[in-house]
Amino acid sequence: MSEIIIGLTNEKSVAVTIENTAVSMGSGTLRVFATPAMIALCEGCCAETVEDLLGEGMTSVGTKVDIEHLAASPIGASILCKSRIVAVDGRRLDFEVEVYDNVGLIGKGRHTRFIVDAEKFVNKTYAKLNK
Repeated sequence: MSEIIIGLTNEKSVAVTIENTAVSMGSGTLRVFATPAMIALCEGCCAETVEDLLGEGMTSVGTKVDIEHLAASPIGASILCKSRIVAVDGRRLDFEVEVYDNVGLIGKGRHTRFIVDAEKFVNKTYAKLNK
């Protein structure tokens, strides 16, 4: 595993399409960029920040999301998430995120991920079905 340090950044973008609107995702009735889509973008951006730095068989999982959706974005808008690691505590990684559309800031907040052994994590999760 390579060193994961405070200050590492990443960017990830998506276009607003009918598929990631509130009406399509079931989180509202409007054809605007959905809050669940914004949260998924933020989680993906943060995960990608460290994925290539993790050891063989390791991944990260999201455990906490605290994100404000500040402004709506229409179909056709470009959405950009910027993530930055602000704390590293063993396997725990804390990120700050900012999300922009073509006009300006539309979201901001924090996200926490934990580094886990992928196989052990999946096995433990699916063992619940046998209880």
